[in-house]
Amino acid sequence: MEEARRLLRTELTKRCAPGRAPGVVPLGARDVLGGPAGDPWAPERPTATVHLTAREVLVGPWGGDADARACGTCLAMRWQRLRSRTEREALETGRPWSFAPGWPERPAFLADAVHLLYEAVVASPGAVPPGATAADRSLPQVSCLDVATLTVRTFPLYADPLCPHCGTGGTDDRESADLALVPRPKPDPGAYRLRAASSYPLAPSALANPVTGLLGAGTWINVTSPTTAPVAGSVFMRGYAGLTDVTWSGQANGFSASRDLAFLEGLERYAGTHRRRGTKLLTASYNSLGEDALDPAACGFYSAETYRDDPMVDPFDPDRPIPWVWGYSLRDERPVLVPARLVHYSAGLAADNFVFECSNGCAIGSCLEEAVLGGLLELIERDAFLLAWYGGTRLTEIDLATVGDPTVRAMIDRAALQGYDVHAFDNRIDLAVPVVTGLAVRRDGGPGLHSFGAGASLDPSAALEGALSEVLTYIPHLPGQVEERRAELEAMAADFTKVLHLKDHAQLYGLPETAAHVTRYHEPRAVLPMAEVYASWESSGRPRTGDLADDVALCRDELAGAGLDVVVVDQTTPEQERMGLRTVCVLAPGLLPIDFGWSRQRALLMPRLRTAARRGGLRATDLAEREIRRVPHPFP
Repeated sequence: MEEARRLLRTELTKRCAPGRAPGVVPLGARDVLGGPAGDPWAPERPTATVHLTAREVLVGPWGGDADARACGTCLAMRWQRLRSRTEREALETGRPWSFAPGWPERPAFLADAVHLLYEAVVASPGAVPPGATAADRSLPQVSCLDVATLTVRTFPLYADPLCPHCGTGGTDDRESADLALVPRPKPDPGAYRLRAASSYPLAPSALANPVTGLLGAGTWINVTSPTTAPVAGSVFMRGYAGLTDVTWSGQANGFSASRDLAFLEGLERYAGTHRRRGTKLLTASYNSLGEDALDPAACGFYSAETYRDDPMVDPFDPDRPIPWVWGYSLRDERPVLVPARLVHYSAGLAADNFVFECSNGCAIGSCLEEAVLGGLLELIERDAFLLAWYGGTRLTEIDLATVGDPTVRAMIDRAALQGYDVHAFDNRIDLAVPVVTGLAVRRDGGPGLHSFGAGASLDPSAALEGALSEVLTYIPHLPGQVEERRAELEAMAADFTKVLHLKDHAQLYGLPETAAHVTRYHEPRAVLPMAEVYASWESSGRPRTGDLADDVALCRDELAGAGLDVVVVDQTTPEQERMGLRTVCVLAPGLLPIDFGWSRQRALLMPRLRTAARRGGLRATDLAEREIRRVPHPFP
């Protein structure tokens, strides 16, 4: 690559006017994500505008509005994140790899093509970006020349917030954590989103493309899905256990709407997996921080046996320095320090490996209040689901025959065409906020027997639709997944310690042999019309002030009444700010956290599992230890 770089630089110098030859650097020969120490071309990257890869020459960045600048290092970082697992492991960890025999042949016309492309887009200030949307065209561009075919494609580029030259830098501080609620008038008292997903300037070409994609190399659709119109994408992200394939998707009733939802989910995960602001965090021990710090114990720990047997985790040590981020307590109206491990769920150090978090409580919206409401509802939904599952609580079933909403009727019909009967349950335990659990049951008792889902909303109809939509997302694939993994799943059913991953939980209950664990859902407390189930909520519980901040306040006060705090940490990235988006992580220490892997179930040890059903009037006494159902949950 160095030889090819020198030769191309020489050829371009011959062709360009004196002093106008571009900087030329290689891509894919050294790790650019690990900092400049291991990259011999680091000093030249920011200003370079010609970048050699094994198969292409990238020319740029060029163009872009005055407030959307990016450099060659941004391009290198984005490009490397989109490489294959093999390439990234070789670059970033030193895994065994071999040299290619050499860069492709370098005929004179290739240098001519690179020179002409450079003159057309970089040296000519009037070059017009080809993007389909204004948001794409407003960004810096990278033109990609295929050295085998001379095909040229151009892609937009977001500056990388972790770039040492374009990132914001600075230090995470107390002042920036003031996240107090402000009034947010709603377009309708029953609405909980201030903007439609389709209204954001999302720059789709910049979000998903094979050269500079923020979220991945592309999207794919499934035109054969009989239940939804799925759009999905994925990208490798480096986390606790190495590179993880992080998938993001949208599951609406049309592909355009699904694509918008997929991008929003991808952006939420982009912000939640790692801190993307480049600000320096405070590193200190819990015991040294005093009342400013959230006690991690309130969010739950694993059992002593897990810390003894699992090499990936160690017990929390209050005297060991760990990184902290500033958040804001909505209950106490003050900034509070939160362990970074609880906020960014794919990032961490050996020093703070006391727990594995997930995306629970992370949400995206058009403003702080919208995002916080989404995060709170997700926390409440998962808490209620786990309380019912581990507590063996019999729930009230919603008589779906009484629901006339055409969207819900269509979902029930689509499930029926796949051979499934759909059920929905009022899953409220001790909090007033509507939570619905959905369950699809395969009529013939075959593989893929049970599919669960859940939804929470201040609008019961939206909670029901969310739960059923989640159920329908999984049932087309569940039978095949169970058949493919039957031996593994049967081993899990016999030995729960073999339940290790997120997918294991849902797929386990596709086994017909696990039907006995779902019996309580076939024995509801009652079967009631939808309107009757939520009559008191609709008449006196549901806020209808027209202010989104009041909706957030109701959820906050519900949790405060249960003795729980609500802490918000801003995860918003610079790219999201440009799109008019806000992303947060919401924590409610004491609510049951959703965990995956049977040995890592914090919920089983938490006080709330024992007290919530009594507090909600569903039983006269606290749950005794012998009454706890120690069976892996089926949450997907």
